[in-house]
Amino acid sequence: MKLFFRIILKIFLILTILAGCATTQEIKETDPSALLNQDVAFEKEGQYDRAIVNYNKAIEINPRDAEAYNNRGVDYQKKGQYDKAIANYNKAIEINPSYAYPYYNRGGAYKNKGQYDNAIADYNRAIEINPKDAEAYNNRGGAYKNKGQYDKAIADYNKAIEINPRYADPYYNRGGAYKNKGQYDKAIADYNKVLEINPRDAEAYNNRGVAYAYKGQYDKAIADNNKAIEINPRYAEAYYNRGVDYQKKGQYDMAIADYYKAIEINPKDAKAYNNRGLAYYKKGQIDMACSDWKRACELGLFNACEQAKRRGFCK
Repeated sequence: MKLFFRIILKIFLILTILAGCATTQEIKETDPSALLNQDVAFEKEGQYDRAIVNYNKAIEINPRDAEAYNNRGVDYQKKGQYDKAIANYNKAIEINPSYAYPYYNRGGAYKNKGQYDNAIADYNRAIEINPKDAEAYNNRGGAYKNKGQYDKAIADYNKAIEINPRYADPYYNRGGAYKNKGQYDKAIADYNKVLEINPRDAEAYNNRGVAYAYKGQYDKAIADNNKAIEINPRYAEAYYNRGVDYQKKGQYDMAIADYYKAIEINPKDAKAYNNRGLAYYKKGQIDMACSDWKRACELGLFNACEQAKRRGFCK
């Protein structure tokens, strides 16, 4: 008899749980916060369209939900639909002008569109609302760097690092700004710091290698290229840069092998075709050189065409 009652009790509990699940599902369909929580899972899986559908529902339920507009904008931005993203950030800001995230995110959308002054204005506003936002300083620095205003960029990266000394991005970006200013030792020091924070950062190895190459330290550059490729065997730029370093050392076969690999990964790399052509030319393989220069020209690197004409042997 006790066993019978235990079985009946278990059945009752299961039915109760199932009923609760059904009720929870019904709540989710009408609860904006539950919809927003579900979107986090969609976004982690890269399911931006599904997340956008949920934000649509959340906004339909509460048209004054600034967070839903902001987050829907983020998903449009991840899809590369910057105008739609900006429209959503505009709405979030209209609802809540003191909400920092949509300014920050709209700044990123403007930066992706090449509208750097608009981006800087938005990062200014995000920083005004939250003066301790290291990411806003870092990204404003990126907009200044894209405008060629390297000193302003460096000042912003300095501020980001002051706020968060373990934030790798501003070290990496400051290294790029120093490299563009020809201050290669400072660039190398910043890439060292990035690699201290994240020893598996292939891009930091690659860019430190470029700085070493500018200093004429090709063996150190090649060692960094090797490490970048070890971490990411599909890193076309690292193969290209290592090819350049081998070419500078007069090791043309090694250079050609690297350009082949760069082109295999990225068949549209006009610079790799052009440089492979130069390496073939140095080896006296004129037909191969002309073929590569022709392909580089077809891909839009028109100085490759001029180069072939100047040589006087390419038809």
